[in-house]
Amino acid sequence: MSIAFLLTTLVIVATPGTGVVYTLAAALSRGSRAGVVAAVACTLGIVPHLLASVTGAAALLHTSATAFQVLKYAGVAYLLYMAWATARDKKALVVEEGGAAQEVSTRRVIVRGVLVNILNPKLTIFFFAFLPQFVNPGEPHAVLRMAALGGVFMLATFAVFAAYGVLAASVRRHIVGRPRVTTWLRRGFAGSFVALGAKLALTAR
Repeated sequence: MSIAFLLTTLVIVATPGTGVVYTLAAALSRGSRAGVVAAVACTLGIVPHLLASVTGAAALLHTSATAFQVLKYAGVAYLLYMAWATARDKKALVVEEGGAAQEVSTRRVIVRGVLVNILNPKLTIFFFAFLPQFVNPGEPHAVLRMAALGGVFMLATFAVFAAYGVLAASVRRHIVGRPRVTTWLRRGFAGSFVALGAKLALTAR
């Protein structure tokens, strides 16, 4: 495991993107537990992309404009849905009590977090271009090494996202109960999802 790989991974993971925005929104909305759950969900959403790149399925997305465009615009549509849902949810920043309510909330956080990353074709292309740089194609277990590096990337993703979530939740008590602040936060997160969706829509393979 080279220092170059670890440093590159940390820089990539720590750079604010869709997963970070979603984790921050979950933590501010429902507390540190939801932030950590969102970090887990976003990390799980990486698995299909990692498997696709390791097995070579990423080549299809890289060479097939249709396959890439279909997945890309599905991701754009979902990000716009997230923006709409965030903007209209007037009860987003409230303290939820009760086992049933918390269970439903946890399921919602997990499903949305996984979908946020699954519907991002750039992750597959990223792994396809990123991992091979740190693997010698001549070594006998190159595929296993790529999988191991992908696992390290996922662990780093969870650790950094969870840290973002816990830090966001630590200031939550200063936000909950202030209607004007929560309104602007909702608008800010909704706008972030729209901006990320627009960025994804304009990206080429």
